[in-house]
Amino acid sequence: MTAQIENTGPLTTEAGAPVADNQNSETAGSGGPVLVQDQLLLEKLAHFNRERIPERVVHARGAGAYGTFTVTADVTKYTRAKFLSGIGKETEVFLRFSTVAGNLGAADAVRDPRGFAVKFYTEEGNYDLVGNNTPVFFIKDAIKFPDFIHTQKRDPYTGSQEADNVWDFWGLSPESTHQVTWLFGDRGIPASYRHMDGFGSHTFQWNNEAGEVFWVKYHFKTDQGIKCLTQDEADLLAGKDPDSHQRDLRESIERGDFPSWTVGVQIMPAAEAANYRFNPFDLTKVWPHADYPVIEIGKLELNRNPQNIFAEVEQSIFSPHHFVPGIGPSPDKMLQGRLFAYGDAHRYRVGINADHLPVNRPHAAEARSHGRDGFMYDGRHGGAKNYEPNSFGGPNETGRALWQPVPVAGTTGDTPAPSHAEDNDFVQAGNLYRLMTEEEKGRLIDNLAGFISKVSRDDIVKRAIENFRQADEDYGRRLEAAVKALRG
Repeated sequence: MTAQIENTGPLTTEAGAPVADNQNSETAGSGGPVLVQDQLLLEKLAHFNRERIPERVVHARGAGAYGTFTVTADVTKYTRAKFLSGIGKETEVFLRFSTVAGNLGAADAVRDPRGFAVKFYTEEGNYDLVGNNTPVFFIKDAIKFPDFIHTQKRDPYTGSQEADNVWDFWGLSPESTHQVTWLFGDRGIPASYRHMDGFGSHTFQWNNEAGEVFWVKYHFKTDQGIKCLTQDEADLLAGKDPDSHQRDLRESIERGDFPSWTVGVQIMPAAEAANYRFNPFDLTKVWPHADYPVIEIGKLELNRNPQNIFAEVEQSIFSPHHFVPGIGPSPDKMLQGRLFAYGDAHRYRVGINADHLPVNRPHAAEARSHGRDGFMYDGRHGGAKNYEPNSFGGPNETGRALWQPVPVAGTTGDTPAPSHAEDNDFVQAGNLYRLMTEEEKGRLIDNLAGFISKVSRDDIVKRAIENFRQADEDYGRRLEAAVKALRG
């Protein structure tokens, strides 16, 4: 429901002058041509032409809400981050959900990973945790990301997403087999944003006051329970209500049914990383819970809707390089690429001063930088000096890094990440398949076969199926039979 706002005065121009007539433009006599001196008309049309900014290339379609993160366990032996420093400590958050491939006007109920980006407004600055609703991803190196996304977007010739492009890339990138198995399984189409889990997906560094290093993975377990849609249900819902997920989130908060997630982490002492059976920094792999159990650390609740979607959702920015003391990056090659790409995307989309917007600026801390000027600069620094060091009382460096250094060795070069004892592109996809019930396997096969059967070239079909056969012989055999039946 839209709140009723009391009339507080006359309508004005952007410069504050009262508007006499907002229904008729000024003309040369009755019925004559419009005059260029009608500055209200020109102001309104010019502003209207500029009301959109470039949409996100990925994660364009989204919804968001504010809430609270509350610490429920003592993790001070693992991290010195102040917002995690005591049981019961609360931190304001903003969470943006999204789909990956669709544009701003796409439907919500589609088979696509969901973005799960959390901004923690901590007293040491904003901490952005930019993840998905899956613990893994399609690729393990950021250099492949533009190519991957191009296959998910519209073909340069047809203007449509093409099954040939999608499966050609996936077939030639066997590392994608694990995530594709996730995506086409029962959890591939969440029923709502409230009824899905979230993951930091990447591996991150935690470090404590003593300088000890731990590698961590974040998990957000929905307290509403997992609910998903079948392909037929999603097709119907997407046509009837393209805004289904956004509407569900907003209305649940309006009626006081605040969605929440139990937050946990897997923690690996740094010394164990080198000899772990999987590369712990490979985004296409999970850490099995039997090796590193999920430890509950907090609760996240969403309890306040944005008042303006454009200002607070469309212009919200998240970047994995927004760390706070006690938390940092890992050698994950996808994460390393995103440390640059996300911030660069927002500098292009929203502008160099995007961090000054209310949804993006620190809420529990003060930003004290020497960045100045640029489009939409608000003059917040006044006449303060814009360099460092200075002797005029300006902010100074602390001398203490946010995270601990990571030892490196060897020569520079275009090299793949190190391989560990059980690393290959198929083992975890096969493990996931074998965890499924017969009914779940059947739906997975049907979903995959329905998409693969649209591919025009036999060699692309064969290569795609072979990747699933490498994961599990039964997986590949059943998929091959299902595709043959659909292709005749």
